[in-house]
Amino acid sequence: MHRDVILPDEDRELYDQFHFGPAVRAGHLLLCSGQIGVDSDGGVPAEPADEFRSAWRGVGRVLQKAGLGYENIVEYTTYHVGLHAHLEAFMAVRDEFIRPPWPAWTAIGISELAVPGARVEIRVIAARSAST
Repeated sequence: MHRDVILPDEDRELYDQFHFGPAVRAGHLLLCSGQIGVDSDGGVPAEPADEFRSAWRGVGRVLQKAGLGYENIVEYTTYHVGLHAHLEAFMAVRDEFIRPPWPAWTAIGISELAVPGARVEIRVIAARSAST
């Protein structure tokens, strides 16, 4: 099976260092690695909502590089440190980026993420239509 790695310029260092693609296109599906919402210095924003927006913008950057948008998301999984404490804020921010019809979603509470202090990681699966 042929696979295309989607690699925005901003993700080249992570790709080289950790050996994973930000996304891989397989047929009509785009399988995206998780995005953590860091600021321009690589740190976690103090405000949860700022972190969540940054993570969704990271998702958007990868989708855009693949010629897709948020409307192409068919399923997403979110991994939360402090799931119950931040879920309401997360959903409010999510609704700034995703519109109906709503994709499938699984939210999982975990103890930690790869970036110390991060509260969320967002992993998506998007699908190309016949015209994209």
